[in-house]
Amino acid sequence: MRPKIQPLIISDSGGQIPPQCKEIEEAILGSALVDDDIAKELVSLVKPEMFYNLQHQEIYRTIYEMSLDGKRSDMLSVMAELRRKNLLEEVGGAIYLVDLSSKIVTTHGVEDYAKILVETYSLREQLVLSARIQQMVYGGSSLTEINEFAENEIFRIAGQSQTKEPKRIDKCVDELLITVKKIVDNPRTLIGIPSGMSNVDRITGGWQKGNLIILAARVSQGKSALASVFAHNAALTGHPVAFFSLEMSEEELTTRYMNGASGFTNVQIRGGKVDYNKFVNASEKIAKLPIFIDDTPNISIPELRSKAKKLVLKYGVEMIVVDYLQLMRGEGQSREQEVAYVSRGLKGMAKELSIPIIALAQINREVESRADKRPSLAMLRESGSIESDSDIVGMIYRPAVYGIEFVTVHDSEGTKEISSKSLMMFDIQKNRHGATCPVPLWHNETLTVISDNIDDINQIPF
Repeated sequence: MRPKIQPLIISDSGGQIPPQCKEIEEAILGSALVDDDIAKELVSLVKPEMFYNLQHQEIYRTIYEMSLDGKRSDMLSVMAELRRKNLLEEVGGAIYLVDLSSKIVTTHGVEDYAKILVETYSLREQLVLSARIQQMVYGGSSLTEINEFAENEIFRIAGQSQTKEPKRIDKCVDELLITVKKIVDNPRTLIGIPSGMSNVDRITGGWQKGNLIILAARVSQGKSALASVFAHNAALTGHPVAFFSLEMSEEELTTRYMNGASGFTNVQIRGGKVDYNKFVNASEKIAKLPIFIDDTPNISIPELRSKAKKLVLKYGVEMIVVDYLQLMRGEGQSREQEVAYVSRGLKGMAKELSIPIIALAQINREVESRADKRPSLAMLRESGSIESDSDIVGMIYRPAVYGIEFVTVHDSEGTKEISSKSLMMFDIQKNRHGATCPVPLWHNETLTVISDNIDDINQIPF
């Protein structure tokens, strides 16, 4: 037999009653008791612990469990179940349940009332959090530990009303039909965030929510440049982007953006050899973009997750770029385990935040011994888990760097040889949702401009 229900007590130094609303709780329970469909709808909106009154908690817990089990949760059935659990009298008896049934609202009203219930619960959770932070402060916890705990808890509390529940496949099908209809009506619409490269988007459909995209290459092949261009193109189309640069400083990354925007090279900008008015005018276009730069070195997965959650909540960030994966701090007894921990963490973060994450990765020196200098998935440095955790892997290489003057490519027009001058091959070797093939891009290294149209790279695109 369960113990008797005790009153819930949460108080601060002033002895004030925490946020709660008895009338809202009664209205929700009354509606659920007289309408089985409302009870099933509430399951995805409200959890038992969100009720302040413990008697109400027990009544709703019974309704909640019966609904999840596919049982009817009308008043007589709930009474019988509470009686079976020896809790009917503890929650006020049959008379109280009948009285609750008079507190009826419409289905629409239930949704609104559920939001209020979740809000008051979240406010109480904030009180509990503040007390826990005080305990940590007096208990000697470090500032980093306290900040990380507080940020994670605030994000959890803020997401109370967005708890993900299992979804019937019919709803999934309906959502997909709506998405595809939008594309049918507007063939240029992408499901994901655009890369800005039409041939890349044709293969990927844009960067998809929850996906981990790996850009892999040897050193000095242009992977940071390509990532910065992908971030710029996403921001240019209204998708806020966070760029975590573990290798370059925020000033170096900003200078790269200003290269293409102004037409001045990195050397000219750093040497002050620019038309300052033209430079200022160009800067306006970059300054307006929703790009957030963080150049914290040696960042860990928990630190990155904490910062990313804050950016998603505060600024609506829709994509993250990490430059680069092997520079992140991981956990494990070997370097391979550390990198595996980081790649798993990035994939988990992409799914948790429902945004694409583009992570750069280095490959090993084995590519140098190949005649065509084309990298492969097996060359991903220090961990095979990068390949398994990722949804897309694009290998980047520039044949001209290795003295290869011509490259054979395949496109809609057939097979042909093209000059390697300014050529950057973006070789999609893994694509969980589509085709794999090399995509030729063109790179103006001086201005950090990359395009799938060779005529664009000598123009100022921004």
